[in-house]
Amino acid sequence: MTTQSALEIGELTYDERIAALREVKNAHTDIKVQRFGYFDTDDHGYIPWDEEIPFEPIPSHPSGGVWGIRAIGQNFRRWLEVHPVYINPMSSLAGAWIYKGIPGVGGWRLESMRANSKPVAGKGEEDEHFRSWRPEDRPLHLIPLHRKYNIYSPGIGSPNHIGPDMSIGLELGWGGILNKIRKYRALNHPVDTSFYDGEEDLVLGVQTWIRRHVEKAREMAAQETHPVLKENLLAIAETNEWLIENPPRTFREACQFLAWFQCIDRMWALGGALGQLDELLRPYYERDVAAGLETYDSCVWHVASLFFNDPHYSQIGGQAPDGTDLTSDVSFIILDAMHKLRIPSNIALRVYEGMDRRLLRRAIEYIYQDGTGVSFALSKGLDEGFMRQGFPLGLARMRAKVGCNWTALPGIEYCLQDVTRVCLVTPLLLALEDIMNDPQAPRTMEALWARYTFHLKTSVDIVKVGKDIHMERQARNWPEIVLNLFCHGPIERGVDVSAGGVDIVDLAMDGIGLATAADSFAAIEQRVVEEKRLTWDELKHYLDTDFAGAEPVRLMLNSIPRYGRGGTKADEWARRIADLWTHLVWDTPTPKGFRCVPGLFSHGATNRWGETVGATPNGRHAGEPISHSADPDPGFVPNGGIAITAKANAVASVQSGYGNTTPLQIEFDRKLIESLGGIEAIESLILTHNQQGGTLINMNVVSKEQVLEAHENPMTHPDLMIRVTGYSAYFRTLSREYRQPIVDRILAEE
Repeated sequence: MTTQSALEIGELTYDERIAALREVKNAHTDIKVQRFGYFDTDDHGYIPWDEEIPFEPIPSHPSGGVWGIRAIGQNFRRWLEVHPVYINPMSSLAGAWIYKGIPGVGGWRLESMRANSKPVAGKGEEDEHFRSWRPEDRPLHLIPLHRKYNIYSPGIGSPNHIGPDMSIGLELGWGGILNKIRKYRALNHPVDTSFYDGEEDLVLGVQTWIRRHVEKAREMAAQETHPVLKENLLAIAETNEWLIENPPRTFREACQFLAWFQCIDRMWALGGALGQLDELLRPYYERDVAAGLETYDSCVWHVASLFFNDPHYSQIGGQAPDGTDLTSDVSFIILDAMHKLRIPSNIALRVYEGMDRRLLRRAIEYIYQDGTGVSFALSKGLDEGFMRQGFPLGLARMRAKVGCNWTALPGIEYCLQDVTRVCLVTPLLLALEDIMNDPQAPRTMEALWARYTFHLKTSVDIVKVGKDIHMERQARNWPEIVLNLFCHGPIERGVDVSAGGVDIVDLAMDGIGLATAADSFAAIEQRVVEEKRLTWDELKHYLDTDFAGAEPVRLMLNSIPRYGRGGTKADEWARRIADLWTHLVWDTPTPKGFRCVPGLFSHGATNRWGETVGATPNGRHAGEPISHSADPDPGFVPNGGIAITAKANAVASVQSGYGNTTPLQIEFDRKLIESLGGIEAIESLILTHNQQGGTLINMNVVSKEQVLEAHENPMTHPDLMIRVTGYSAYFRTLSREYRQPIVDRILAEE
């Protein structure tokens, strides 16, 4: 899918090849939107495919689904044996994963389950809740409680949200991984060989898939007349022929190995974690440059080709365990590749006091030019939080930001972050219901808080029970067949990473809707208790009727000094709620003893979480979105520069403090930030928030006019990219509902 104009250029510079990849990516994105409509998820590197793929999964269960790691490995191998071959001559790397089904579902796994797994008789809609598990394992008894407490992401059955150690694969290669599987099968003598059978089949499938790309690259080279492209295709063939059995030796081979991993990781469970990318690639870069095999610019092309393959989550910068700065030429190569390719990518820059400021400045400059770029993972809050769990500083420094909002130790930590959401708003409505329905209950803030505490604790306890069920049953339903290969323990022990394969288990839980809850408590305290402008009964009536015919009342409740302004009742309630949430999650383990780690993060789907939440005392209508992560609601304080600082202070004040994140989301209008001091102002904000104990900053620098135009007609600015939360996406791929909170924040922060 290269362009004719590019093919007519004699030399084909690296920048021209990268530009051609961007054109292909844009064309693919257009097809995806036309075919599937908007997709409110991470941008994925899959290739839209029209031809039929001759594959039907072989079921392993009477329901028609595929469960059990042996059957999964067999089917995965069969899938890779027929999976289409894709090579873009403008890329230095071969391969891409193909997807023909529903956006947000990866590979053959869920496609086959949706097609073949039959609902349990009589269960109907409820059976869909845990469809990724075999029918007899689905904890359907929890569904009524989940619905009561608005828990739509309980984390049960969730895969992939752990960090692999890619150095395992880079050191061993696919042949070495296969030998490792066979070695530990022989050493352990398992009675049931299913685990090793499944893992071996997967690796054999990968090797076959790579071999087919070698053949395709040579076929394409034989037909190619352009000398530069012909040379590239032959290099692709040679690179991958070596990688079938051997570990990578060069920068290009290392990027190619990572690309194969990205493909199978996405195919299986939409995995997206990669690791400390600059440090993984640095040794290869230094050797190749010293030997005259590569240049800085050629390596930018290789990394851009890796990002074209798939936008997996990676980190650059930060510190080694001994405190040494990890900034290298490769850190800058990665930033340059992002900037030149200009497609959605998911790189985090680790920020710490004493870091190489040149790297921070380069990252900010590119955000300023491109509208978005890296996110900023803040070491002070992350490291001190992880140490508060009892881990040493050196280990805390090893954690990498490899997900939307989360960090993980590579290959040794089962954290399952970013998959569990507990609504902080619904318990308030239930508490209010309790008080109003009990004639003996005192109508005081203390009584309301006591009932709120009860209901929020119940929510947390329900989720903790689900965590135990997940740990008991996940391995036999949705094993981490890909990530097991890149962790320390699963192959050695012969067990899935979710079933004791690694030593550190700390299961994350995120609270959502903090500002909605805090502003609601403050509105009740001010308007009902102190000013007595409403009675408790009147408040309940207006909520039950969704403020019908009572817009002045709604505006009165909405106009209190809100969370984020500083020194308000709502700020006090936010800290009180955040503290309660932290203690409920952290102080007690699950019934079976697993540690849980609190955070505050809502992803971008605040509209989804609000759909089933009734009207709230802060003047929010029933069904409207609830607040985003721990951010104050848009409009909490006027005057852009003041609002940005106030928001950062507010988010810093409610950090959970145990190594999970509570991110700060900021949209800068380009004109506003220029008036505030431009790049220097952004740099100061990042470093200050790090010192405050913040954990993550997601940032966009955009033109208000541009965003408003794109909101009304996304194709007016097809290249506009936005960091939605922890991930970046083309603005045009997001639904209007998903775009609206972004627009609201930009308008409010003028």
